[in-house]
Amino acid sequence: MLTLTGRTRTKQMDDEIGATLLTRAQRADVDWGFQCSRGTCARCRCLVQEGAELLAEPTDAEWDRLGQGELDAGFRLGCQAVVVRSGNIVAVNRTYF
Repeated sequence: MLTLTGRTRTKQMDDEIGATLLTRAQRADVDWGFQCSRGTCARCRCLVQEGAELLAEPTDAEWDRLGQGELDAGFRLGCQAVVVRSGNIVAVNRTYF
């Protein structure tokens, strides 16, 4: 189960192995900020509050954009964070802008 919170909307939905958090937010009509979908703008930055272990390891784009400190604190880029195992994932869009 995914619980995704955008600027004004929170929705719960089934997880989908292989999908990014951003993709699932878009499909559920969550107002999740994004622009490039490539991991460079960081508008899809989110705080994963639960279920980080159910996501793929951070990508090179995330290491370049977020760095060790933010990754350690639980931040990911929604366009890069891919669901790899089922379970409860809770993420909140926390764009810089």
